[in-house]
Parts: sequence; structure tokens; C-alpha cells
Amino acid sequence: MSRFDFQRTNLLGLTVVKRDRHFDDRGFFSRLFCVSQLSAHGWVGSIEQINHSFTRRCGTVRGMHYQTAPHSEMKLVTCIKGKIWDVAIDLRENSPTFLQWHSEILSEENLKALLIPEGFAHGFQSLGDDVEIIYCHNKAYRSDNERALNPVDPTLKVQWPIEISEISERDKNQQWITKNFKGISF
Repeated sequence: MSRFDFQRTNLLGLTVVKRDRHFDDRGFFSRLFCVSQLSAHGWVGSIEQINHSFTRRCGTVRGMHYQTAPHSEMKLVTCIKGKIWDVAIDLRENSPTFLQWHSEILSEENLKALLIPEGFAHGFQSLGDDVEIIYCHNKAYRSDNERALNPVDPTLKVQWPIEISEISERDKNQQWITKNFKGISF
């Protein structure tokens, strides 16, 4: 019996994962991760790292982050408190959807997660205060392989749903993509 419903997006390998909740008198049970079910939809390897982020203020943007080879990572992003507008951008060299992006609202109510393959940048905007997210990664973080795109780069044309209230200095000072950017290989 599957605890998930999988929906493909228009970007190859990027998948929306909807969890089931099972209720009884005590409350509910919901599975966040199951390697046997997720691997059938693209998850590769084990979980090497699980991160938990808290975003205090509505409108905050975090991203667009990714790692380069040999530490390119796949991640499963789940919002466990509040609501976010989650974005993944295809950076894969020679991909037919290169530099295209997909967004999904992830929330504690809709039980959706985004399964993001290697070769994608990821970021989100909080759509409320006090938002919490869990990220499962198939590779450990390596600072020397960390890269980022500017979330407001006009080349990307990401249409953030509400006014950006806060963004880190590091993210807002990322360079814009140049004509020479051909993508990343992993």
C-alpha cells in the first residue's frame, strides 16, 4: 500500500509527492520518507543529511541554491508548519527544459513535498510567519561545491507571489546568469 501519490511536472525528474494522513482517536500518522516508494520515482541512494529550517517572516526568500559535482544532491522538501511557495530551476546541461522553473505551494495542510533531482537549483518564499521545512538530502553538504543563483535574476523570470520582505545578503548579491552559462553536469 503506497503512502504517497506521485505527480510528474513539466520538468523531467521533478516530482510532486503528496502524503497520506491516517487518522484515529489519537490524531494522525503521516510518512515523510520511504526509500522503496521514492526510489521508484527517482530517489537515488540513501539519506545522507536531514535539515530543518525555520523562517520567521512572511515574504522571506531563501535560494536559489545547488551543489556541483561530485556532490550534486537530490532533495525531498516538505513543509511541516505554515506554507511556502517552493521553486526548482533546471540547470542541467543540455536539458530540454534548461533554465525553466516549476513552483508548488507546500504546506502543512496540503501534505505536498517536492522531490528535486540533481542538477536543479532550489529556493522558496514563505507565505506566512513562522514557517518550518524539512529537507532530506541524498548527499551531504559541501561548502566548496555550494553555488547559488540570484533569486531575482531577470533571466530566470521567477515570479515571486508576494513582495519580498527579506533576503540574505549572500542571496541578493549573487551574480546574474551570463550568456556563457551552459548549465551544470553531474
